[in-house]
Amino acid sequence: MSKPVVGLVVSHASLAEGLVQSVRQIAGAEAGALRAVSNDGCGPEALQAAVGEALGDGPGIVFTDMPSGSCAFAARRLTIDRPDTAVICGVNLPMLLDFVFHRDLSLPELTERLVNKGKAAITGSCREVAAHGDRAASR
Repeated sequence: MSKPVVGLVVSHASLAEGLVQSVRQIAGAEAGALRAVSNDGCGPEALQAAVGEALGDGPGIVFTDMPSGSCAFAARRLTIDRPDTAVICGVNLPMLLDFVFHRDLSLPELTERLVNKGKAAITGSCREVAAHGDRAASR
């Protein structure tokens, strides 16, 4: 059996650590399953080195906060020399929770699943505004 996929959340400021801690609190995920790296104080080369070191050997998914910026750029540059690494931009908590329970899937299958889970978790409505619209109009 192949090694389970390692997850690495890379973000601006402390977002990555907050997401990883939330997953551990909710799911009790093992410490090595999901890791965090911040871009605080890192130039492009230092951030890329930190991401590579945190991933270790074997298959990995780098989750970034945005599809552009230093975190995503570092992750994408790293994949040039790491064919067993995927990058998912726009990380969210439901995506990470699903990740820790399905790390044994193949990297392509897991990546597709997580992107779909992340998209499905984004919803929105304006019901609150519509429900109280009469009050706003009277002002």
